Amino acid sequence: MFERLEALNRRFDELEALLSQEGATKNPREFARLAKERSALEEVVARFRDWRRLEAEIAEAEKLAQDGDAELRELARSEIGALRERLPALETELKRLLLPKDSRDERNVLLEIRAGTGGDEAGLFAADLFRMYSRYAERRGWKVEIMSSNETGLGGFKEIIALVEGKRAFSRLKFESGVHRVQRVPVTEASGRIHTSAVTVAVLPEAEDVEVEIADKDLRIDVMRASGPGGQSVNTTDSAVRVTHVPSGIVVHCRDEKSQHKNKAKALKILRARLLERAEEAQRSEIAAARRGMVGSGDRSERIRTYNFPQGRVSDHRINLTVYTLDRFLDGELDAVIDTLVTSSQAEALRAEGVSA
Repeated sequence: MFERLEALNRRFDELEALLSQEGATKNPREFARLAKERSALEEVVARFRDWRRLEAEIAEAEKLAQDGDAELRELARSEIGALRERLPALETELKRLLLPKDSRDERNVLLEIRAGTGGDEAGLFAADLFRMYSRYAERRGWKVEIMSSNETGLGGFKEIIALVEGKRAFSRLKFESGVHRVQRVPVTEASGRIHTSAVTVAVLPEAEDVEVEIADKDLRIDVMRASGPGGQSVNTTDSAVRVTHVPSGIVVHCRDEKSQHKNKAKALKILRARLLERAEEAQRSEIAAARRGMVGSGDRSERIRTYNFPQGRVSDHRINLTVYTLDRFLDGELDAVIDTLVTSSQAEALRAEGVSA
């Protein structure tokens, strides 16, 4: 491990020198590539240098414990113990930082929310979840753009798909895929009985054009008149688009924009993300197997969380965590749970590597 850390430390110094050279910005693309590599190494190199300083302090204290006067030796011996106590945590942190990175973590996200069992109540909760994620994005300075939506008559959603753009969006939202269960008295329930409904959430990394090639011959594109909410111009022009990817059978509908071209562009973006998800399914299954013991597979068929309104609690079943701050959670205060999910995933990965977390 430390040989690898030494190599990363040397590479960091090389990158610092390259980026500070005169004329380094003449090739913006190369400069950006080097700057990104340097940024990726910064944290692990900083922790490695902390470890080296700590080792040097221990060595100095051990020398004083042998060569100094009696009072100085006693002081040095007590200092050695305190310094050595800091080593295990720092070494575990270094091992965590050396774990393989999820290459998708820096990506934007296609967030797909669909009403499941529960009828109108599930649609209303789908709208609640969309607001929750929108508020979370707002807190983190991310941008949310609705790509496609299918509303219910009561202000809910049968389905809503949104693009979430922002720094490391996928790294924070990737554990949200799965079934979200709600327990509450629906607004449509006159007797006051608590109902249980479900909504599925899928978090897909945004695909880049170069990753997923879509041949025109593989597409069937139908245009039609939009229906439902959207204003007169949306409802009276052939602006809605349905894109069918013939080889896979994937169908995407977009009708939110007044422009047929904009709806087509959005539909193709969603299609690319779904095709990328399918292409990466085997890889995701391997990652899920490593995490399953702690945070579950992330498969959308798995119930991951329950929102219980009468008790004001949110329970994440993958990590056995319950918080009694339901109102704040639905207002976008998700970090406490997401941080725990991230930490649990890293701890599981460390155990898989044979490292005590």
